[in-house]
Amino acid sequence: MTGREEQAQTSPIQTSQAETRDSLAALRRFTRTQAPSVERCELCGLALAPEHPHLLERQTRRVSCACEACSILFCGQVGARFLRVPRRIRRLDDFAFSDAEWEEMMLPIGLAFFLLNESGRAVAMYPSPAGVVESLIALDTWNERVSSHPSLRSMEPEVEALLVNRIGAEQAYFLVPIDECYKLAGVMRQNWRGLSGGLKVWGAVAHFFDDLREKASDGKQVRYA
Repeated sequence: MTGREEQAQTSPIQTSQAETRDSLAALRRFTRTQAPSVERCELCGLALAPEHPHLLERQTRRVSCACEACSILFCGQVGARFLRVPRRIRRLDDFAFSDAEWEEMMLPIGLAFFLLNESGRAVAMYPSPAGVVESLIALDTWNERVSSHPSLRSMEPEVEALLVNRIGAEQAYFLVPIDECYKLAGVMRQNWRGLSGGLKVWGAVAHFFDDLREKASDGKQVRYA
């Protein structure tokens, strides 16, 4: 074997070291690409903690994540662009619509949420495969219907809602932040299949309400994320 051939020949140790270096480099690249993304304030870009405020943009009805400073700066003034979303979740076991009252509202599905809009008028909305739909039926008896219930009388306009589930044997009524209603609409939109929705969507809806029951508080205090 010539000297040139000896130089060209690579030892097993050298090969193993090169493979190790290549593997470590690939692992570092994978780690960099798989690093968890940090949720940031949608107004200033500041990194957010897992628990952080949500803001409702009044004109578009869009919910945004925000830092504490922005939630104070952009909320609270008369005519402000944003409203801070409270975190109160309460199950209302002492409230229910009768079948006649529900049929009178002519809602096409047994899921709906009710809120007070910017003018203080009660409106009904419901989730659909296309997103949230606002009912055009006027709720003329709303004030009379909720006047005897303290939690519903204290419902904050635009950012809190009465969420109703009349699907299945057990009805459920909750006082919730508006972002929970939009979350339910997202669950339906993501899992809906065909004309009737399919089994997957109703299983996902049931899971959503199971989770909501776990998060329900006693309603004595308005808490923010």
